[in-house]
Amino acid sequence: MAKDIKFSADARASMMRGVDILADTVKVTLALKGE
Repeated sequence: MAKDIKFSADARASMMRGVDILADTVKVTLALKGE
């Protein structure tokens, strides 16, 4: 059970990192279109 919880936390951390990268990419794209 503890192993599943740890895996779930690691998976969430990895997913959040991916979302942050995607959000940064979108911000840059929108900034370029705005100019």
